[in-house]
Amino acid sequence: MIKFLDLRKINQHCAAELDEAAAAVIHSGQYILGEKVSRFEEAFARYCGTKHCIGVASGMDALTLIFQAYKIMGKLAAGDEVIVPANTYIATLLSVTASGLTPVLVEPDEETYTIDPELIEEQITSATKAIIPVHLYGQLADREHVHRLAEKYNLLVVEDAAQAHGAAQENGTKAGNLGDAAAFSFYPVKNLGAFGDGGAVTTNDDDLAETIRVLRNYGSQEKYYNAYKGYNSRLDELQAALLLVRLNYLDTENEQRRNNARRYLQELKNKKIRLPAYSGGSDHVFHQFVIRTGDRDRLQHYLNDKGIETMIHYPVPPHKQQAYAEWNRLSFPVTERIHDEVLSLPVNPALTNEELTYIINSLNAY
Repeated sequence: MIKFLDLRKINQHCAAELDEAAAAVIHSGQYILGEKVSRFEEAFARYCGTKHCIGVASGMDALTLIFQAYKIMGKLAAGDEVIVPANTYIATLLSVTASGLTPVLVEPDEETYTIDPELIEEQITSATKAIIPVHLYGQLADREHVHRLAEKYNLLVVEDAAQAHGAAQENGTKAGNLGDAAAFSFYPVKNLGAFGDGGAVTTNDDDLAETIRVLRNYGSQEKYYNAYKGYNSRLDELQAALLLVRLNYLDTENEQRRNNARRYLQELKNKKIRLPAYSGGSDHVFHQFVIRTGDRDRLQHYLNDKGIETMIHYPVPPHKQQAYAEWNRLSFPVTERIHDEVLSLPVNPALTNEELTYIINSLNAY
């Protein structure tokens, strides 16, 4: 079986460094908000090109803390509307509703699967205060159009960069530095994955950064004195130490993902399969390589019989989930069609050329 993602194989080349980093933390006796977290925050902020990085417990917490901090700062209030792509993982919406805000769903562009910038403006009302461009599957959402609207209507831009570590515009500006703030996830399957849960906020806003630093630690700046009703949401020392090692290889692994994707794009010739759009540049880091077909389940079974593991990202859109039963009758036909047809192929940097050739030949023979 060609695994969809083999984390042991991916980390094998730096296993000795990871072992050393983990041992150093274990023997340090310092496990929460210590030197490793500070070093990772500095390194990741530098990598993204931002002034600040604040390590938190997960990607969803990163988004939630951004919204809660903006409420404390008076830039958001309960009930405010936030523009969110209908085609996203549910965590994006959960962070909005958990913060007492109102998501307003917008259909995606059917070529890129990211929010359709042409449809955003018609959903903006006097209650709209923010837009979340989600860099889905590792591809940057349209920044230019979103920022034009943000300036026109005085809206906050909060990037959901959970799948886009290292994705960059032509001018070199990276995900995490394309809005007022950004949320990253370091869940193990991400391009920059930890060995457990983890996340971070990046921003150039000093006040926002300081507010989130306090919020993540029970709302406390000084032990036992709490300024806000905060959270326990801290990136731990062990994950920070391991992420420092993994960060050294991120660009190389992203380029390998792009090389794998280029082979698929050049060599897949089956008319039953719709390939993803790709500019050819660094604006996509191929967290997932997502194809579409009208008989997705049959194709997945066929590939499984061939010894090729695939995944579906994602089978059920957020507005059809039981958790949001109040939205179940809403219709977003583009989103629904995408969720019925998408299938993710292995694209991880540990794939061999022989494995890729076998996957391509199997798909072309389908």
